[in-house]
Amino acid sequence: MAAHAASGLVSDDWTPFAEQAMLVFLLLLGYASFGFVLDGQLRPISAQGLRLRSSFSEWLSETGLGVAMGWAIAVFCVLPIVILGGLAVHVSFNAGSLGWLAVDAGFFLLGTLALEIAFRGYPFQCAILAIGELPASLMMAVLYGILYAWLPGAGRASMAVNVAFGLLLSLAYLRTRALWLPWGLHFGWLASRALLFGLPVNGISSHSPVIQGEPMAPLWLTGRGFGLDGSWVAFAAMLLAMPLLYRATRDMSFRYNAPVLVPGGIAVDLDEAARRQHEAATRPDAPEVKPLVQILPASSTAPLPLASDLDGPRD
Repeated sequence: MAAHAASGLVSDDWTPFAEQAMLVFLLLLGYASFGFVLDGQLRPISAQGLRLRSSFSEWLSETGLGVAMGWAIAVFCVLPIVILGGLAVHVSFNAGSLGWLAVDAGFFLLGTLALEIAFRGYPFQCAILAIGELPASLMMAVLYGILYAWLPGAGRASMAVNVAFGLLLSLAYLRTRALWLPWGLHFGWLASRALLFGLPVNGISSHSPVIQGEPMAPLWLTGRGFGLDGSWVAFAAMLLAMPLLYRATRDMSFRYNAPVLVPGGIAVDLDEAARRQHEAATRPDAPEVKPLVQILPASSTAPLPLASDLDGPRD
């Protein structure tokens, strides 16, 4: 649906960008409908993981941490190529290429957001409720790896890399209960390789109009035409990134995963109770009011009736 809608709206050059934008819109709309109708969610967009933070700095710190970690993983994979083999980089700067570089960055922003909504949004949260966090993370990671295993040029290394990367992204969501950190991590990993180093991503090497990189190293380092997703160095990088991500998100996990305390019993207003106790202790004692006693007069003009008169006949 997204591909057909994009092809009918824009020209061929803008079709990939428009397709990713349409895909994000359709995913949000579809999952929001599921959440509203099936689960009774009042804020179905926020419930998918796109939660608003209390301040812009919190959102920026989460997303920025993800982008930084994705860039660090890419650098970790590129350095052995440079040291052991080499990386030939061709740079072409002009006004048109810089403009399309910005469009390609937007393409990766929308593409990674669509993947996060699909794999860490509503389906992942439903799986957590059904089978638990660890089984749901393993299931979504395997599905993510299978999806990329169908791409041309994929192999066992790419399957292992994408399964490990799926686990890393699930960990990022579970530590923050939002998509901002995994979205930034996903974008940093893909955009760094394509836009900064000019390397192929999932077998496509035409993402960057400015930088084109040609690695000259063994297959297990470069993944050749498929890209770093097919290298075993990337698999090791994903495994090493998990404890680092866990450590870096310690404060975020404490903030967003703290248990919600639900009060039980009868609600008591302690301030009101203390105020009443204070007033009772400081109020002066009121004088005792004795009950009224009616006393009949001592003398009466009519004599009191006798018991024998009461028992006799009455007129």
